[in-house]
Amino acid sequence: MMVHAMAWSDYPFSFQGHSHNPLTKIWCSTTLLYGFGHNKKERKNMKRIATLGLAIMIALVASAQKDVTKFLGIPVDGTKSTMIQKLKAKGFETSDYKSEILVGEFNGTSVNIHIQTNNNKVCRIMVCDANTMDEGNIIVRFNKLCHQFSINEKYLSLDDYTIPSNEDISYEMTVHHKQYDALFYQKPTDIDTIAFINEAKSRLSDKYTAEQLENPTEEVAEDLQRVAFSMIIDMITKKAVWFRICEYYGEYYITMYYDNEYNRAHGEDL
Repeated sequence: MMVHAMAWSDYPFSFQGHSHNPLTKIWCSTTLLYGFGHNKKERKNMKRIATLGLAIMIALVASAQKDVTKFLGIPVDGTKSTMIQKLKAKGFETSDYKSEILVGEFNGTSVNIHIQTNNNKVCRIMVCDANTMDEGNIIVRFNKLCHQFSINEKYLSLDDYTIPSNEDISYEMTVHHKQYDALFYQKPTDIDTIAFINEAKSRLSDKYTAEQLENPTEEVAEDLQRVAFSMIIDMITKKAVWFRICEYYGEYYITMYYDNEYNRAHGEDL
C-alpha cells in the first residue's frame, strides 16, 4: 500500500520530561559519583573519575552550540526552498501529489520527504516510508534501523529500543496505545572546549567572582560541573534523530525525524 500524506507527529516520549528519559542516565550516574562514598578518600577518587568523564563528554559535545542536525550531510536549517534544492541535488524529485513533498530512496527504502519550518527556518526533516508492510516485517525493519543507528559512530545511543520478535504490536498499539519509538542523538562534528568552559563560567558569574571561577574551590568546581552537565544535556537534545512505527489501515510504516531543536518553536512568539 502506498502512503502519500502523513500528519506531523508529536515529540518522542523521551522529549517530554518523563523519568525514563535516557539522558537522565548521564545526570544520575554523575550524581551517584558525587553523592556517595564510604569515606572522604573514596569520594575524592570518585570526583576525579567524574571529572575525567566530564572532560571526555565536553570533547564530544562542546561545539553543539554552533552545530545542528544534518540529513544526508545537509544542515537542517535555512529556508524550505533552499532545502528542497539541496535535496534535489541529492537525487530526490518532486512528488506528483504535492510540490513541497519530495520522493526518492533513502537507506535502501522508497520514501516521501516532508520539510517543516518555524519562522521560515527549517526545523525538521520528516522521512516516511512510501510503502506499508505487515506486522512481522515492520518489526524486522524497526529492529534493523535500531542496529544501524547503534553501531553508527555519528550517533549517541543511550538505550536499547529493539522489539521482541514475538511482540503483538497491533494489540499493544490499539489496546494500550503504545508507541514504538527509538531516539538517538547526532554527535557534533567540531570541538571548541574553550568556548564551552567560558559559557559555563558565565552562567555562574552572578554567584562567583572571576577570580573564584579561575581558581575554583571544591564547592565552586562542583557548581561548574553541575552547570556543564546541564549544558551538555541541553546541547545533546538539540540534535535529535528518532523514528516511530505508524499504522495505516492495518499496515505499518516507519517515519523518521531529523530535528533541529534550535529552530523549533519554544513559545517565543506567544
